[in-house]
Amino acid sequence: MRIAVLVSGNGSNLQALIDAQIGKQLSGQIIGVLSNKANAYALERAENADIATAVISHKDYPNRESFDDAMHQQLLAWEIDLVILAGFMRILTPNFVSQWQGKMLNIHPSLLPFYKGINTHQRVLNTGDRLHGCTVHFVTAELDAGQSIAQSIIQVTLHDNVESLSQRVHELEHFIYPQVAEWLCNGQLTWKNGQAYFNKKPLERPIQFARF
Repeated sequence: MRIAVLVSGNGSNLQALIDAQIGKQLSGQIIGVLSNKANAYALERAENADIATAVISHKDYPNRESFDDAMHQQLLAWEIDLVILAGFMRILTPNFVSQWQGKMLNIHPSLLPFYKGINTHQRVLNTGDRLHGCTVHFVTAELDAGQSIAQSIIQVTLHDNVESLSQRVHELEHFIYPQVAEWLCNGQLTWKNGQAYFNKKPLERPIQFARF
Protein backbone atom coordinates (compact mmCIF):
# COMPACT_ATOMS: atom_id res chain seq x y z
CA MET A 1 0.00 0.00 0.00
CA ARG A 2 1.35 3.39 -1.03
CA ILE A 3 1.06 5.97 1.76
CA ALA A 4 1.14 9.77 1.83
CA VAL A 5 1.43 11.69 5.10
CA LEU A 6 0.04 15.22 5.37
CA VAL A 7 1.85 17.47 7.87
CA SER A 8 2.07 21.06 9.05
CA GLY A 9 4.57 20.99 11.89
CA ASN A 10 7.10 18.97 13.84
CA GLY A 11 6.08 15.57 12.52
CA SER A 12 6.59 13.32 15.53
CA ASN A 13 3.81 11.01 14.36
CA LEU A 14 5.40 10.97 10.91
CA GLN A 15 8.64 9.87 12.57
CA ALA A 16 6.80 7.08 14.39
CA LEU A 17 5.45 5.87 11.04
CA ILE A 18 8.89 6.10 9.43
CA ASP A 19 10.42 4.15 12.33
CA ALA A 20 7.71 1.49 12.00
CA GLN A 21 8.46 1.15 8.29
CA ILE A 22 12.19 0.84 8.93
CA GLY A 23 11.52 -1.73 11.66
CA LYS A 24 9.30 -3.80 9.31
CA GLN A 25 6.26 -3.09 11.51
CA LEU A 26 4.57 -1.21 8.66
CA SER A 27 4.22 -3.21 5.48
CA GLY A 28 3.07 -0.20 3.46
CA GLN A 29 5.50 2.27 1.94
CA ILE A 30 5.50 5.99 2.70
CA ILE A 31 5.77 7.41 -0.82
CA GLY A 32 5.50 11.11 -0.06
CA VAL A 33 5.08 13.74 2.64
CA LEU A 34 2.99 16.78 1.78
CA SER A 35 2.97 19.99 3.82
CA ASN A 36 1.18 23.30 3.58
CA LYS A 37 4.15 24.94 5.31
CA ALA A 38 7.61 25.05 3.75
CA ASN A 39 9.33 25.36 7.15
CA ALA A 40 7.66 22.32 8.73
CA TYR A 41 10.32 20.21 10.45
CA ALA A 42 8.41 17.13 9.31
CA LEU A 43 9.76 17.75 5.80
CA GLU A 44 13.30 17.38 7.12
CA ARG A 45 12.34 14.11 8.78
CA ALA A 46 11.05 12.87 5.41
CA GLU A 47 14.16 13.98 3.55
CA ASN A 48 16.38 12.26 6.11
CA ALA A 49 14.49 9.05 5.32
CA ASP A 50 14.77 9.57 1.53
CA ILE A 51 11.02 10.12 1.19
CA ALA A 52 9.71 12.49 -1.48
CA THR A 53 8.26 15.79 -0.25
CA ALA A 54 5.93 18.41 -1.66
CA VAL A 55 4.94 21.84 -0.34
CA ILE A 56 1.55 23.19 -1.35
CA SER A 57 0.87 26.41 0.52
CA HIS A 58 -2.77 27.22 1.19
CA LYS A 59 -1.79 30.88 0.89
CA ASP A 60 -1.18 30.40 -2.84
CA TYR A 61 -4.82 29.51 -3.54
CA PRO A 62 -7.94 31.70 -3.52
CA ASN A 63 -10.08 29.23 -1.61
CA ARG A 64 -10.10 25.90 0.19
CA GLU A 65 -11.49 24.06 -2.81
CA SER A 66 -8.64 24.97 -5.15
CA PHE A 67 -6.06 24.25 -2.43
CA ASP A 68 -7.55 20.83 -1.75
CA ASP A 69 -7.67 20.08 -5.48
CA ALA A 70 -3.95 20.82 -5.77
CA MET A 71 -3.28 18.39 -2.92
CA HIS A 72 -5.54 15.81 -4.55
CA GLN A 73 -3.62 16.06 -7.82
CA GLN A 74 -0.31 15.53 -5.99
CA LEU A 75 -1.70 12.45 -4.24
CA LEU A 76 -2.87 11.08 -7.58
CA ALA A 77 0.58 11.75 -9.07
CA TRP A 78 2.11 9.72 -6.25
CA GLU A 79 -0.49 6.96 -6.88
CA ILE A 80 -1.46 6.96 -3.20
CA ASP A 81 -3.64 4.28 -1.58
CA LEU A 82 -3.75 5.65 1.97
CA VAL A 83 -3.61 9.21 3.30
CA ILE A 84 -2.50 9.76 6.91
CA LEU A 85 -3.03 13.12 8.57
CA ALA A 86 -0.23 13.78 11.07
CA GLY A 87 -0.60 17.24 12.54
CA PHE A 88 -2.07 18.67 9.35
CA MET A 89 -3.62 21.94 10.46
CA ARG A 90 -6.14 22.59 7.71
CA ILE A 91 -9.82 21.68 7.66
CA LEU A 92 -10.48 19.65 4.52
CA THR A 93 -13.38 20.30 2.15
CA PRO A 94 -16.20 17.75 1.87
CA ASN A 95 -15.29 17.09 -1.77
CA PHE A 96 -11.68 16.23 -0.92
CA VAL A 97 -12.77 13.98 1.94
CA SER A 98 -15.29 12.15 -0.26
CA GLN A 99 -12.56 11.36 -2.79
CA TRP A 100 -10.51 9.66 -0.06
CA GLN A 101 -13.36 8.18 1.98
CA GLY A 102 -12.23 5.05 3.78
CA LYS A 103 -8.64 5.73 2.69
CA MET A 104 -7.76 8.60 5.05
CA LEU A 105 -6.88 8.42 8.75
CA ASN A 106 -6.55 11.03 11.47
CA ILE A 107 -5.51 10.89 15.10
CA HIS A 108 -7.14 13.04 17.77
CA PRO A 109 -5.86 13.67 21.32
CA SER A 110 -8.98 12.60 23.20
CA LEU A 111 -11.22 9.60 23.64
CA LEU A 112 -13.74 10.44 20.95
CA PRO A 113 -16.61 11.23 20.83
CA PHE A 114 -15.59 13.27 23.88
CA TYR A 115 -13.62 16.50 23.44
CA LYS A 116 -13.73 17.06 19.72
CA GLY A 117 -11.78 20.08 18.51
CA ILE A 118 -8.89 21.80 20.29
CA ASN A 119 -7.49 22.25 23.82
CA THR A 120 -8.41 18.68 24.74
CA HIS A 121 -5.92 18.31 27.60
CA GLN A 122 -7.06 21.46 29.37
CA ARG A 123 -10.71 20.48 28.93
CA VAL A 124 -10.06 17.06 30.46
CA LEU A 125 -8.36 18.69 33.45
CA ASN A 126 -11.22 21.18 33.79
CA THR A 127 -13.85 18.45 34.01
CA GLY A 128 -11.83 16.16 36.26
CA ASP A 129 -12.00 13.11 33.99
CA ARG A 130 -9.87 10.24 35.24
CA LEU A 131 -9.28 8.71 31.80
CA HIS A 132 -7.76 10.35 28.74
CA GLY A 133 -6.00 9.26 25.58
CA CYS A 134 -6.14 9.39 21.81
CA THR A 135 -8.29 8.04 19.01
CA VAL A 136 -7.45 6.99 15.45
CA HIS A 137 -10.45 7.43 13.17
CA PHE A 138 -11.45 7.54 9.55
CA VAL A 139 -11.85 11.07 8.24
CA THR A 140 -15.27 12.42 7.30
CA ALA A 141 -16.40 15.91 6.35
CA GLU A 142 -17.55 16.54 9.93
CA LEU A 143 -14.60 17.41 12.19
CA ASP A 144 -13.43 14.52 14.41
CA ALA A 145 -16.63 12.58 13.66
CA GLY A 146 -15.49 9.70 11.43
CA GLN A 147 -15.74 6.14 12.73
CA SER A 148 -13.25 5.51 15.51
CA ILE A 149 -10.95 2.55 14.92
CA ALA A 150 -8.73 2.35 17.98
CA GLN A 151 -8.06 4.18 21.22
CA SER A 152 -5.14 4.19 23.62
CA ILE A 153 -6.03 5.12 27.19
CA ILE A 154 -4.17 6.47 30.21
CA GLN A 155 -5.24 7.44 33.72
CA VAL A 156 -5.10 11.12 34.58
CA THR A 157 -3.13 11.62 37.80
CA LEU A 158 -3.48 14.33 40.42
CA HIS A 159 -0.08 15.67 39.33
CA ASP A 160 -0.92 16.01 35.63
CA ASN A 161 -1.02 19.37 33.89
CA VAL A 162 -1.50 20.32 30.24
CA GLU A 163 2.17 19.76 29.43
CA SER A 164 2.42 16.35 31.09
CA LEU A 165 -0.83 15.14 29.54
CA SER A 166 0.28 16.35 26.13
CA GLN A 167 3.55 14.44 26.42
CA ARG A 168 1.90 11.27 27.71
CA VAL A 169 -0.76 11.30 24.99
CA HIS A 170 1.88 11.92 22.32
CA GLU A 171 3.60 8.71 23.42
CA LEU A 172 0.29 6.89 22.99
CA GLU A 173 -0.09 8.34 19.50
CA HIS A 174 3.34 7.09 18.46
CA PHE A 175 2.31 3.58 19.49
CA ILE A 176 -1.23 3.41 18.11
CA TYR A 177 -0.97 5.28 14.79
CA PRO A 178 1.50 2.90 13.11
CA GLN A 179 -0.53 -0.03 14.44
CA VAL A 180 -3.77 1.13 12.80
CA ALA A 181 -1.94 2.00 9.59
CA GLU A 182 -0.55 -1.54 9.49
CA TRP A 183 -4.03 -3.00 9.98
CA LEU A 184 -5.10 -1.20 6.82
CA CYS A 185 -1.97 -2.21 4.94
CA ASN A 186 -2.26 -5.92 5.80
CA GLY A 187 -6.01 -6.07 5.19
CA GLN A 188 -7.16 -6.67 8.77
CA LEU A 189 -8.96 -3.32 8.66
CA THR A 190 -11.19 -2.53 5.71
CA TRP A 191 -13.88 0.00 4.81
CA LYS A 192 -17.03 -0.75 2.88
CA ASN A 193 -20.20 1.28 2.38
CA GLY A 194 -19.46 3.65 5.24
CA GLN A 195 -18.59 0.92 7.75
CA ALA A 196 -15.24 -0.25 9.12
CA TYR A 197 -14.56 -3.97 9.31
CA PHE A 198 -11.89 -5.64 11.43
CA ASN A 199 -10.98 -9.23 10.56
CA LYS A 200 -14.01 -9.22 8.22
CA LYS A 201 -16.47 -8.39 11.02
CA PRO A 202 -18.17 -4.99 11.46
CA LEU A 203 -16.22 -2.88 13.94
CA GLU A 204 -18.90 -1.97 16.47
CA ARG A 205 -16.66 -0.01 18.85
CA PRO A 206 -13.02 1.15 18.80
CA ILE A 207 -10.33 -1.35 19.77
CA GLN A 208 -8.90 -0.13 23.06
CA PHE A 209 -5.40 -0.34 24.49
CA ALA A 210 -5.08 0.49 28.18
CA ARG A 211 -1.65 1.91 28.99
CA PHE A 212 -1.75 1.66 32.77
